[in-house]
Amino acid sequence: MNEACASNIDPTIPIDQDAETLVFEVSAEAGSRLDANLAARLEDRSRTSIKRLIEDGDVLVDGRNAKPAHKLRMGERVEVDLAAVPISLTEFLPENIPLEIIYEDDCLIVVNKPAGLVVHPGAGVPRGTLANALAYHFQQLSTRGGGERPGIVHRLDRDTSGLIVVAKTEIAHEKLAEQFRTREVFKSYVALVHGHVPNETGRIDQPVGRDSRHRTRMWVVRGGRPALTLYRVRRRYERMTLLDVEIKTGRTHQIRVHLAWLKHPVVGDKLYGMGRDEGVPDVRLRIAISKLNRQFLHAEQLGFRHPLTGEQVHFTAPLPQDLTEFLATLE
Repeated sequence: MNEACASNIDPTIPIDQDAETLVFEVSAEAGSRLDANLAARLEDRSRTSIKRLIEDGDVLVDGRNAKPAHKLRMGERVEVDLAAVPISLTEFLPENIPLEIIYEDDCLIVVNKPAGLVVHPGAGVPRGTLANALAYHFQQLSTRGGGERPGIVHRLDRDTSGLIVVAKTEIAHEKLAEQFRTREVFKSYVALVHGHVPNETGRIDQPVGRDSRHRTRMWVVRGGRPALTLYRVRRRYERMTLLDVEIKTGRTHQIRVHLAWLKHPVVGDKLYGMGRDEGVPDVRLRIAISKLNRQFLHAEQLGFRHPLTGEQVHFTAPLPQDLTEFLATLE
């Protein structure tokens, strides 16, 4: 940690680590980098996790997303979503949670994550995550993402099921992460949305960032991070549309935000559903949505260059039983 930066932290500003949001106004620390400043304030968090926090849009400077290297200016207001900050390594323990392994070799693992399983620990979810399960089942995992995220290269939302690639070695992690950064990874999802999507194919190229009015949400915002979503209609139902969705970027809640922005929110999405679940006129279907108890979003396909061989590999995870049963109610 930069000692000079740490010494510039205003000691009169209290930090409540149990609060959902850390808010402070820049004073003595003016001129320091945003990432270094937060690393000094959140001493039990790794520099890597702080950088990821900023890049994921969980930090706002004067209500806007910022870059890790942003130089703080006097009077700027900084907001940090502490719920997104990973817990400290001292709290992290392996747990015997069953996993469905699609593929494994000496470099990587491909897991079919069930809905309801959080990918890694964070404030409010200290245990019971995919990361805890991985630490139990595998002796060798990359630590490049931080000790609380063993092998984790990318994420899926808690209530999104489907494919995740996990790195066993540091080199594999580095090469996979680079493919995600350069948008080489093929990521295709299946989403059931409300309403009749008018076109057979579509492109949503809108920036995504933290919604300043609702701290738990992301939204299409000016100054947000670039986000590109492509979709194709797989099947149409009377009041809903089944889509194949490909994302070229990996912003937090990207698919859910983009489809809600399009006025076709994902069925079962409690955060971005815009009340559409409750507004379904068919009582039987409303009950089915309530019983589903998750958003209808599944990471069905994942393709990338193998970090060791360089060969293109492709994996598929069919729709889980709860989603296929829900589709049957639409017939």
